[in-house]
Amino acid sequence: MIKAAVLGATGYAGAELMRILSQHKDVEIVYPASHSYAGSKFSDIYPGMKGVLDMVLREDDIEKAAEEADVIFLSLPAGLASSLVTDKILSSAVVIDLGADFRLHDKAVYEAWYRTEHHSPSLLQEAVYGLAEIHRDEIRGKRLIANPGCYTTCSIMTLYPLVKNGLIEKDGIIIDAKSGTSGSGRGEKLGSLFCEVNESIKAYGVTTHRHTPEIEQELSLAAGESIVLQFTPHLVPMNRGILADCYAHLVSGVTEKDVEEAYSVYKDEPFVRIVSNPPETRYVKGTNCIDISWRLDKRTGNIVAMGAIDNLVKGAAGQAVQNMNIVFGLEETEGLSLGAGCPF
Repeated sequence: MIKAAVLGATGYAGAELMRILSQHKDVEIVYPASHSYAGSKFSDIYPGMKGVLDMVLREDDIEKAAEEADVIFLSLPAGLASSLVTDKILSSAVVIDLGADFRLHDKAVYEAWYRTEHHSPSLLQEAVYGLAEIHRDEIRGKRLIANPGCYTTCSIMTLYPLVKNGLIEKDGIIIDAKSGTSGSGRGEKLGSLFCEVNESIKAYGVTTHRHTPEIEQELSLAAGESIVLQFTPHLVPMNRGILADCYAHLVSGVTEKDVEEAYSVYKDEPFVRIVSNPPETRYVKGTNCIDISWRLDKRTGNIVAMGAIDNLVKGAAGQAVQNMNIVFGLEETEGLSLGAGCPF
């Protein structure tokens, strides 16, 4: 059995991770931790897990976690993981960070967008960006995995085949994305209150959202040249889910068949579904899947590529478990749902 620690177990992503790990046949949760709720039972915080996860939460102590666990999942605020993860910790346990501290390769870029100091820049080159469908071979056997962000997972995977195959112009890419309110976390915030979000939709982080450089980094690597794009997220009144509509101008002469062939890169991916209708968040809810579709607009010469994920699963906890499965040589789909429940 793989012994797992979860630091930050009571946030939305951490709690979803606890739920998924509790169903994984090869995992035992040995160190569930929460700074805010240390000493309480997990099922007292999330009564829906009563009889499933009644374990008492411990303090967030990465050194103690490394002594007891084979893998440590970090679901912590930006800037904290980089101050906790060390070579000593990595010599004892695999670390999968659900936060942003190890996603960006450039320390200066991280500090500019996150406005906080990065405390372990030497580990940035050691960390692997944990988007399995693109970096699977790099993930195998590594000790430090940077779990991608939710908006970034949806946006990168939707655009990657087009960029990788040179089917779209590199300038002028626009991503219009929408997320449920769980994406803003479980903390008490005025903008997340029911009366503030219900019956409304709003853009936020316009031109400044922290996931922008992450998307640009990965698409630039795919293109082999620098890509700068426009990313605008929106908050919609639903609990979970992300829909990303991505707009780009096609390179002259690109056909529907060219696009189909480009997306065939995903044909053997268990968590990628190419769908004929525009994807809907309800059909990926609770799953580790991404649904992708596209339309070519002959009138404008543009392509509209669309992707949908569950922000807490493929966008966070499920992807973290997928990465753990790869690192430890397990079946990649183990413990992860492929189908959404019904009704939706």
